[in-house]
Amino acid sequence: MSKHIVAPVAEIPPGARKVVDAAGKRIVVFNLEGDFFALLDRCPHQGGALSGGIQCGLTLSDEPGRYHFSRAGEFIRCPWHQWEFDIRTGKSWFDPRRTKVRPFPAAVEQGVALVEGPYQAETVPVRVEESYVVVEA
Repeated sequence: MSKHIVAPVAEIPPGARKVVDAAGKRIVVFNLEGDFFALLDRCPHQGGALSGGIQCGLTLSDEPGRYHFSRAGEFIRCPWHQWEFDIRTGKSWFDPRRTKVRPFPAAVEQGVALVEGPYQAETVPVRVEESYVVVEA
């Protein structure tokens, strides 16, 4: 996989998402409280764009009338048929062993780290002022 610079960190604030094209794939990048995650923007059920879905949390019940809500905003719900997927892993909530959305590694890297390479050439001073979200696709 190769790395693709998709956006400055400030362009995807916490709780937001951004759809990008990397290596010919439509990918949706999520910022969960400063941690970035990337998923293929296609529901495995019938191909709905997950980027158009609602971010939701996890509601569990151990007995009738008692509910426990957690992981607010960490699941994405397909807008077509409401299938839910864990943004951190891509796994579905209903069948995590067999049904999932393809995840892609996403990380924040300093601009200077993205400029350097294996070859040396005459350089001029350059200042990098922002961090960027990078997806490997």
